[in-house]
Amino acid sequence: MQQLSAQDASFVYMESAHAPMHIGSVMIYDPGTVPGGQQRFTDILRFIEDRLHLARTFRQKLVRVPLDLDHPWWIEDREFDLEYHVRHIRLPAPGDWRQLCIQVARLHARPLDLTRPLWEFIVIEGLDAIPGLPPGSYAIVSKVHHAAVDGVSGVDLIQALHGLEPHPEHVPPPSRPWSGEAVPTPGELFFRAQMKALSEPLRFAELLLRGGSTPRGLRRRSEGEPAAAGMGGPGLQALTPPPRTRFGRPVSAHRVVEARQYSIADIRTIRRLVPGATLNDVILALCGGALRRYLDAKHELPDAPLIAMVPVSVRGAQQDLGNRVAAMNVTLGTDVADPRARLAQVHAAAKASKALNEAVGARQLTDFAQFVPAAMSATAARLYTTYARDNETNLPFNCVVTNVPGPQVPLYSAGARLVAQYGLGPVYDGMGLMFPVFSYCGVVYVAFSACREMIPDPEFFAACLDESFAELSRAAA
Repeated sequence: MQQLSAQDASFVYMESAHAPMHIGSVMIYDPGTVPGGQQRFTDILRFIEDRLHLARTFRQKLVRVPLDLDHPWWIEDREFDLEYHVRHIRLPAPGDWRQLCIQVARLHARPLDLTRPLWEFIVIEGLDAIPGLPPGSYAIVSKVHHAAVDGVSGVDLIQALHGLEPHPEHVPPPSRPWSGEAVPTPGELFFRAQMKALSEPLRFAELLLRGGSTPRGLRRRSEGEPAAAGMGGPGLQALTPPPRTRFGRPVSAHRVVEARQYSIADIRTIRRLVPGATLNDVILALCGGALRRYLDAKHELPDAPLIAMVPVSVRGAQQDLGNRVAAMNVTLGTDVADPRARLAQVHAAAKASKALNEAVGARQLTDFAQFVPAAMSATAARLYTTYARDNETNLPFNCVVTNVPGPQVPLYSAGARLVAQYGLGPVYDGMGLMFPVFSYCGVVYVAFSACREMIPDPEFFAACLDESFAELSRAAA
């Protein structure tokens, strides 16, 4: 048994029928390197089965403590059924990009079964009318609950199923046969909760001694040292309440998914517009430009800039899977028409927010979150979901932009070459738009997941992304 952290458990508490809390991706493969040039579903099943022992997430399921008196536990599922988690469908003719996006959105909208290991893979064939894809290409839609992985630790699942060669050496079996665990009784779970409660003061004292009672940035300020550079100016916009938009309403149970791809070389050219700008700054400015165009076309563009929450990994080198994420809020420059000036504003805001994160000790804050009582966390999550279901909420951000860097060399799975990877993310009441961004083999894949009632025209929003990128490229040229 292994207990979920407070941050992992929060995604379980936030789960609802209309707002499932899983992340995922759409991975597209070229079977040209498979013997015979055609992939069989049974071969994919066998390939995954041989590698189940490489990632614990595959066979772990949740056990919740009665009354949520403590955070849930992971146990090895004795009734694990691979064929339940890996499924197979085919698009009807003609099998174009829009059909794929609609099917992926339907799959992504369905919650995972919380009584089983929290992941699913759906193989989709019939991608016959998508330009640029080799003949016979297929997609795998992955869904993994956010309680099990974040964007960085989720890479471990990808590594377990991919290699650098089409036909790698046989994976050695585990040193001892796998066996599941018995589901603990309510009495045992209650006893563990009481033992943990008794040890909390000692663990809290240990954390204070290890990290210091005051984050280092705040200690410097209290001792009279100057604030970090960039702590003022545009960065302060991210600390003010963001404007109200259509994305701050309660979400429905329906989703839309779309994506575009751009060359990393072109993004590197764009970032030279502003000294010190990063690839992530360009991505944020790109999303800001798309939001500006979209909302302006709807006559809903606010005067104040929209704000994005940007997850930041605080994972140590030896830390386990699960979530080790802090966040910074960055203005997207939606109030700026000039693309160069927008990128400059985003860069200044990101720099300021990063300095503020260091000042307050983002990693320490995630450590201290462990000591919030589980019952209080669960109750707070239920109160939020109940309130936000019927009321507009004003969260400190309008959307989420998460950028996960990927390998820049080709990967293979079950003999087939991975040719593209698009991200999928959760949305919830008060935050109906997320941009999951992946990079792979010289390409950045910018996707968005949204409530269908908030973006009923995802193709138009995707066109806004292309237009935003075009204007940045023109400015760079």
